[in-house]
Amino acid sequence: MDTQLCKSCVEYRRCQDSFYSWFFFIIGIIATIALRVVTLLIHVDAAYAQIAWYVGVAGFFLFFVYKYRVGRVRSKVIGEMNLVEKIRSKTQLSGEDYTAVSAILCALSSKKETVNYFIIFALSALALLLAVYMDFIR
Repeated sequence: MDTQLCKSCVEYRRCQDSFYSWFFFIIGIIATIALRVVTLLIHVDAAYAQIAWYVGVAGFFLFFVYKYRVGRVRSKVIGEMNLVEKIRSKTQLSGEDYTAVSAILCALSSKKETVNYFIIFALSALALLLAVYMDFIR
């Protein structure tokens, strides 16, 4: 989450969908694909499988460092603005509080994240099917 707070989901997506956001999204997709093809590549050439493994693990390392940083920024905003306590105690929120809550909720409903989870799920299922085929049926 960028340090600027946006007033609506439309504005927030403009803030959130930065170059870095897309860059790390693509890294995550590449890492997902790389790790899922290891099982197939091991039957083609072990060196290719090893390269795919390194690309996948390094990609996930970078992707999750980015996701960790984003999560820390959100946590910092929530903590500094005392949002959890304000909501628990039903304290009236300020305009700035509403803006922060809106930005956090918009970020949590990201379409990119949903697409990322679907790709991980679909490629994992495909990799599992291919592995069973290559290891036991073929």
